[in-house]
Amino acid sequence: MPILNKDMTLCISLSGRPSNIGTRFHNYLYEELGLNFIYKAFSTDDLAGAIAGVRALGIRGCSVSMPFKEDVMALVDTIEPSAAAIDSVNTIVNTDGHLSASNTDFEAIATLIGRHELDPSANVLVRGSGGMAKAVVAAFRDAGFENLTVLARNIAAGGALAQKYGYAFIDADPEPGHQVLVNVTPLGMDGEQAAIQSFSDAQIAAAETVFDVVAFPSETPLVAAARERGKQVITGAEVIALQAAAQFEKYTGHGLSEDQVIRASEFSRQ
Repeated sequence: MPILNKDMTLCISLSGRPSNIGTRFHNYLYEELGLNFIYKAFSTDDLAGAIAGVRALGIRGCSVSMPFKEDVMALVDTIEPSAAAIDSVNTIVNTDGHLSASNTDFEAIATLIGRHELDPSANVLVRGSGGMAKAVVAAFRDAGFENLTVLARNIAAGGALAQKYGYAFIDADPEPGHQVLVNVTPLGMDGEQAAIQSFSDAQIAAAETVFDVVAFPSETPLVAAARERGKQVITGAEVIALQAAAQFEKYTGHGLSEDQVIRASEFSRQ
C-alpha cells in the first residue's frame, strides 16, 4: 500500500458492529493493483453527520451495514434501482459531492440465483425478515420466482415483507418439501447461535438447494448438513465476496477477475 499522502482516495464503511472483512478485502486489492486508495471501517452515533462528512471531505465510497441501511436513504441524492427495490442501501458513491446509493447485496444475490441456475418454478422457503431478507426476497421476485414463502418469528415484519412482494407468510416451521431453502437469520453465525441449524434435517433432505447468507463462518451447521446430503449449496461467503467486488468496481472503476475476488475474499476471512 502506498505511504499515506494528500492525493490518496479514502473509502469507508459504516456499521453498528464494524469488522475487518471489508477492510482487508479492499486494501488487499488496492495494494495488488497499485491503487492510491485506502479503506477504513467506522461506526457512528451520528449518521447524518457521518454522511455529511462523506460529502464534505470527498470520501469516494461508503459501505453501509446494519443498522444504517434504511435511515441513510434520506441523506443521499440518488437512489439506484437496486436500493429502491428493497428500500435499503449498502453502497454510496460520492462523485464530486453527489451521493448515489445502491445495494450490492441485492445485485450479488441476483447474480448467484443465475449462476447456480435455480429454477424459477421451484418452491422456495426463506427464513428471516430483516434487511438482508428484503434483498433475498426481492431478488427471487425479480428473477421470476412465484412460489416463495417467508418464515419469520416476527409476525409484523415477516408479514409485511411477504405482502410487499406478493408472497405467503408463516410463523412456524412447515412440513418438509421446499426445493430451495434460504436462511437469512443469524442462526449458525459465530457467537451464542453458532451451533444452531436453521432448517431441520428433514427439510434439508427434501430440498435441492440450500442457501445460507451467513458470511462468517461460511461453513455453518446448515451448510455442513446440506453438503453431507449432497445438496447444491450457496454460501454467505459467495454473497459477501460478490457484493464487495461490486462495491470495489463502483468506487475505483476497476473490474475484478474471479481469481482476484477469491483471493481477496480468502485473505479477508483469515
